[in-house]
Amino acid sequence: MKTTAVRAGLQRGWIEFRQTLTTAQDLWGYLFPTVILLVVMSFQSGSTVAGFSLGAMTLPGALGMGIGFSGLITIAQQLTVDREDGTLLRAKATPDGMFGYLIGKITLVGCMSLVSLVILLVPGLVMFDGLATGVGTWLTLAWVLVLGLVATMPIGAIIGSLFSSPRSLGLIMLPMMGLIAISGIFYPITEYPEWLQWIAQAFPMYWLGLGMRSALLPDALAAAEIGESWRHLETVGVLGLWAVIGLVVAPVVLRRMARRESGSSVAARREKAMQRIR
Repeated sequence: MKTTAVRAGLQRGWIEFRQTLTTAQDLWGYLFPTVILLVVMSFQSGSTVAGFSLGAMTLPGALGMGIGFSGLITIAQQLTVDREDGTLLRAKATPDGMFGYLIGKITLVGCMSLVSLVILLVPGLVMFDGLATGVGTWLTLAWVLVLGLVATMPIGAIIGSLFSSPRSLGLIMLPMMGLIAISGIFYPITEYPEWLQWIAQAFPMYWLGLGMRSALLPDALAAAEIGESWRHLETVGVLGLWAVIGLVVAPVVLRRMARRESGSSVAARREKAMQRIR
């Protein structure tokens, strides 16, 4: 039965992903942030830090931020939308339906994250000189992407389970912006007070930025990082710890959320949404 749920989830996630490639709104969601980031980085290309283009230094951070947002926010948005329109209730009513649903969402968000990374990375490599492009670069990009999503998507699912409406998710954006600000996602945090450095290192966002910088930037720039090192082992350790915590806690939270779902609760949310439209 689990095998059937996995197969159904993979198929559903792939179908939903393909639909994003044929929907104007979803295509705009892929392209608009990328265009803005590329324009900003192009203006930065004339400035240098230690002889290296500031625009090129910004690219890895933008990639890391994209992974973090996909895992934490996109999965939460998907969950709240499906909760409001009754999709979760239908999944709950079928054998292993919730398990298959989660597999589908993981497939969808994983594919979306990969596309977003590629459409930002490829133009970035063309625009900026000095970025690493060897085999080690692609291997590091791959494991940071996979481990980053595994570390953040369960947390995103937990966040999504706490909100009954996608409109309420705006409450999480301010803390997210604050986390990005202190995490040095675009730059090393060695100039921060030591206590703030410890806070930043407690969250996945810092390690996503560091991992992407280690993949794309010259080894000489590691001198600007904490410990003057890319700290791959620490990156794996912290992201792995977040992944374990999320994978243990998320199923429990989601099961409790699913138990509270009923036809009356879905109807009440729909009625509330319709009142806002009126």
